[in-house]
Amino acid sequence: MSDRRTVAFSKNSANLFFHILTECNLNCRHCYINPEQHGKTRVPLKTIKSWLDVFSDGDPAPNLIFLGGEPTLHPDLAEAVQHARSKGFSSITIDTNGFLFHDILNKVGPEEVDFFSFSLDGATRKTNDAIRGQGSYDTCIKGIKKTVSAGFATSLIYTVSRANLAELRLMPALLSDLEIERFFIQVIGLRGKASRSGGKDALQVSRSEWLQTIPPLAKKIAARDIIVSYPKVYLQPEETFECAGRVAQNYFIFPNGRVYQCPLCEDLPIHSLQLKDNQLIPTAKLNESDLFELNIPEGCVMNKLIQPDNISYAIGGIPEYKIGCCLLKEEIQAK
Repeated sequence: MSDRRTVAFSKNSANLFFHILTECNLNCRHCYINPEQHGKTRVPLKTIKSWLDVFSDGDPAPNLIFLGGEPTLHPDLAEAVQHARSKGFSSITIDTNGFLFHDILNKVGPEEVDFFSFSLDGATRKTNDAIRGQGSYDTCIKGIKKTVSAGFATSLIYTVSRANLAELRLMPALLSDLEIERFFIQVIGLRGKASRSGGKDALQVSRSEWLQTIPPLAKKIAARDIIVSYPKVYLQPEETFECAGRVAQNYFIFPNGRVYQCPLCEDLPIHSLQLKDNQLIPTAKLNESDLFELNIPEGCVMNKLIQPDNISYAIGGIPEYKIGCCLLKEEIQAK
């Protein structure tokens, strides 16, 4: 187990999620990328460097995550990584589907990239490929093994949906076999393609299924010396709701220069910031930052707006629970 850092989903953390392009070789059923809102071009290397410079002097220094689309499709990713390393980011992670284009493993080293984070949405070929595309399972597994052999630290992201919930029970053994150091469980949000795929009943698991499956599984995986992060999602009425927009610094940059602070807002033109002439400029009111200040009994305001079926109510219209912020996760340290 390495002591390298990566994205932190906690209070007082700082993370920069940089989508350097939106194109991808896969066609995942729940892809959240919305080219009409996010842009359709690759960010030129010169612009990547300039935008990185804007965020490099943050306090604390942000964890940097390169994403897409598929970021390794960008021919200048290696140079972007090297520039970021020279600017003192707290950590550098590359999110990838495992195809590892442009021979990226031979263009950067473990001293430059803290983590390669792979996306896999099934413990078996059949389930994963039904979600992410034919051949993606074998390619991702091969990519993970190659990356580990090259000396890089690796993490894995699993987006839980009705299509793959049952296979989570198979993941502990697979994670150990692949020598994965960190496991990130994500809850599927109704944005991007998922918002047009039949809605909650088609993709999202129920509250009881989530609570019965995710917390106990996270403990089992942590017992294998793997750090596990997962969104708590459902808060009891007496628990305090906190919004990462207030208590953390998260920035999601897209190729068209939009900068969001909440991922649930990304289907809408309500970004709070814009990169223009290599400067970070607040956008006009109303925007997402105004929503962060609202306090409602249901917890997350954006959840209430875009996926209200996640909440159930008692007699009198009182929420039976709150929905927690998806950017503030539970983390179970390796045993």
